[in-house]
Amino acid sequence: MLELLTKPWPWYVSGPLIGLMVPILLILGNKSFGISSSLRHFCAACIPVKVKFFDYNWKAEAWNLIFVLGVVAGGFIAGILLKNPEPVQISENTVKDLQGYGITNFSNLYPVEIFNFQNLLSVNGFLFMIVGGFLVGFGTRYANGCTSGHSIMGLSNLQFSSLVATICFFAGGLIMSWFIIPLLF
Repeated sequence: MLELLTKPWPWYVSGPLIGLMVPILLILGNKSFGISSSLRHFCAACIPVKVKFFDYNWKAEAWNLIFVLGVVAGGFIAGILLKNPEPVQISENTVKDLQGYGITNFSNLYPVEIFNFQNLLSVNGFLFMIVGGFLVGFGTRYANGCTSGHSIMGLSNLQFSSLVATICFFAGGLIMSWFIIPLLF
């Protein structure tokens, strides 16, 4: 059993499990799957000021905060306690592309050459992590949802706005991968 939990699950197992969240949430009270809105609920719960954006009944969405806490706890358990000791398996072409950017350590789930405190204090690292993180956060609120909310929940409900958002997410990812990251690294 422990071996099953420490190995990566194939897409045909994990994908349907993620997809099953949509009907389960709809059956359990017409809930919407998504993560980015939880930051708004968290701020509304913690900021006791009368700001219109945060002035709503956040307690009705408390289940979302519990869901996010479960995601964080699950990530901790999977990443620390059930960590797979083998290196991350990626294609040879991706390895060659990443080596071209100076990324040679593939022992972690993330490239340590990019995500470290020394890089955060550099101009490129600051642009990549801080400015990029701000733009992702702003974009998810501006688009009224993140990739999970639009691409999983919204597309399954045949929402046109989610289709547009998902197309933009993928286009932005391709632009970042092919044009901006090569400039930064």
